Amino acid sequence: MAKVEIYTTMFCPFCGRAKALLSKKGVAFTEYDVGGSSDARAIMRERAGGRYTVPQIFIDDQSIGGSDELAALDSAGKLDTMLVGGAPA
Repeated sequence: MAKVEIYTTMFCPFCGRAKALLSKKGVAFTEYDVGGSSDARAIMRERAGGRYTVPQIFIDDQSIGGSDELAALDSAGKLDTMLVGGAPA
């Protein structure tokens, strides 16, 4: 199974949507709350190529983007392959 990480804040509806999709697929993920930590947010921005909005999602250390990008990968049938450790399509 791929390593999945998601950077979030507490009351972010897009974060909730992304986490719900991952949970629905039975995917374990590591969540980092950047709401109260400027250090965690700085790490997120560096990893995400300067993007600062949440969520920021990484699958096997590859930046996926946010909730919309995650949903688009799922709609295109590419997310499941990535989640089992396959190369992105």
